[in-house]
This record gives sequence, C-alpha cells and structure tokens, in this order.
Amino acid sequence: MRRKIVAGNWKMNNNQSESNILINSIIEKNSENSSCNIYVSPSFPFLKDAVLTCSKSNIKVLSQNVSHLTNGALTGDVSCTMLKSIGINSVIIGHSERRTIFGESNDVLLKKIKICLENNLEVFFCIGEEIEARNNNKHFSVIENQLNETVFILEKIDPKNLVIAYEPVWAIGTGLTASPEQAQEMHKFIRQKFTEKFSESISSNLSIIYGGSVKPSSAKNIFNQSDVDGGLIGGASLNANDFSDIINSI
Repeated sequence: MRRKIVAGNWKMNNNQSESNILINSIIEKNSENSSCNIYVSPSFPFLKDAVLTCSKSNIKVLSQNVSHLTNGALTGDVSCTMLKSIGINSVIIGHSERRTIFGESNDVLLKKIKICLENNLEVFFCIGEEIEARNNNKHFSVIENQLNETVFILEKIDPKNLVIAYEPVWAIGTGLTASPEQAQEMHKFIRQKFTEKFSESISSNLSIIYGGSVKPSSAKNIFNQSDVDGGLIGGASLNANDFSDIINSI
C-alpha cells in the first residue's frame, strides 16, 4: 500500500526561534494524525534542533539538499554522512530552484540520488516542466526525459526509499496550481513510466506527491485524485494552521 505524504519545504525562511515555534505548533496540531506521513524541512542550521524537537512526535525531518560527493574541498556543501550523524534520514533532490538558480544538471542530480540511496537516505526527487513546455504540449516529454536521465538509469529502486514529487515549475511560488485533472494526468503518466521501466509492483507502491502552490482550499480536490499520494508544500507550510489544514485534507 502506498504511503500518503505531506511534506513542508520551508526553503530559506525562518530563523531559529521562528523555526522552533513553527515546528512545535505543527506537532501540537497534528500529534494524533495517522492519516499520512508528515515531514518538515527547515534550513540546514536548524536541522539538528528540529530532529530533537520532533523525536517524540510523529513528524519527520527532511533536508532541503545534499552534496553529490562524500567529502572534500566543497565549501558550503553538506554530505550524506553529516546529515545522518544528526538524525536526518530523508533528503529533497532536484527541486526546480536547485536546477534553475544553482544550475544542477541531471548528471549531478543522478549522483546525488545514488549517494543518498547508498547511504540509506530516503529521496524526495522533484521533477516538473516550465510553462513553455506545458503550452507547447511537451510537458510529458520533459518529464520523461528528466526520469530517463536520472532515476531510470538506476538498475533497481525501492519504493520505500524513493518519493517522486511532481512540481510543475509554472506553479511554484506563482499562486497558480495545476487543476486536479492536470495533476492526476501527469501522476498517472509518471506511474505508468515506472511500470514500464521497473515493474507494476514497484509502480503501485511508489508514492508520487504533488507540489506547486497547494493551499488549504485546493488540497482536498488534488489529494482525492487516484494517483496523487500527497503534497510537497511550499509557502503554505510556513503557517501552522494552513499546513495542518492541508494535512487534514488527505
């Protein structure tokens, strides 16, 4: 059975005090929630505190990024072993902001996926198309290419350690959201591609979540789609009430 997941990606927001207040509020509002796996993703400096705060709750902590190498002269990078040493077991890879702003290529992203899986870290792998591709009816080919050059190069995968996050770039931070029908159409396409590449068993157990300006008002209709297993939430996850409403929509 596929896991239901709602994860909050806080990006470069909140200082230490703000992060602690938000985490405690999310824990308080969702302490008895058993409908899905809940994750929060603070910035690097606050990950250890977040792990300690969440350790006696049902909330998991997710890193926003990781290095593609084990160690070395990589000023500013953070390795898998560093993350594991403070209790982090899950990592976001391939967010469109990392691809576009920081120039992370599919080759680099593949290296990150491999090193994370080798270190038994759960990977949230983001894929998504720009508005031009959507408008030119090339969105399916863009997504297939992103998979072909990364995850589909792997010989095998374990759906327990991989989550696919479909995040149409045109809907991230823009206020636009894919319609429930658009989300379902793409999630179904992605799942079918995993069936063709690996197996029906892997595909049917793989969680595919949606991201892109999800709000409490839109979450339920999106989460109700048969191939949508939850969401990777940006701005709305910075408000405990909104994030909790989204969690309760699943």
